[in-house]
Amino acid sequence: MSDSALPAENLDVDADEQLEAMRIGQRLRALRAERGLTILELAAKAGVSSGSISQIERGASNPSVSTLQKLRAALGVTLWSFLESDGAAAAPAREAQYVRRQANRPRIVVGTNQLTKELLSPRDNNELRFMILTVPPGAASGSFLSGPGDKGGYVLSGRVELTIGDDVFEIGEGDSFQFPSTIPHQVVNRSGAEAKLVWIINIRESHL
Repeated sequence: MSDSALPAENLDVDADEQLEAMRIGQRLRALRAERGLTILELAAKAGVSSGSISQIERGASNPSVSTLQKLRAALGVTLWSFLESDGAAAAPAREAQYVRRQANRPRIVVGTNQLTKELLSPRDNNELRFMILTVPPGAASGSFLSGPGDKGGYVLSGRVELTIGDDVFEIGEGDSFQFPSTIPHQVVNRSGAEAKLVWIINIRESHL
């Protein structure tokens, strides 16, 4: 289904999600303005309807990861550029280069299963990136991107099923893993308890 067929995404959101939608909308508007693009021009570059962009900028729509990927490619930024908090932007330059304060973690909720990604890396433009994944019971990662580089992780709590290519592994608290990110991969939580993982990415192109 095209973006133009979706008048809004995830309109029934809780307060945290609404705040996140507003923050993403404000960042999108600022990034678009910095590049001197109108909504129509950005829509043409990104392949996203102008109506969807307008709703996102107003905070009326919490966009999917696939929509954000189209917009970030058109704007020439990383995905996390939409999610930086005002506090992170206001941090001293030297600190922002090396330190990420807990209160300033960019956070994105993926899909309807509420899998959450929180960026831990202090900067969003280097090759090493790491984050915390929170995987609710029954949730699956349907939005991991593949590309040149490596991925790895460590299970902080809970249990998940990790698929790497044709191989499937049950991993739990204290277990770690690593693989080339060109191999298709997925994380699924088939248990009845939330799982948390540190997710590490060594990227060779700025698509994440």
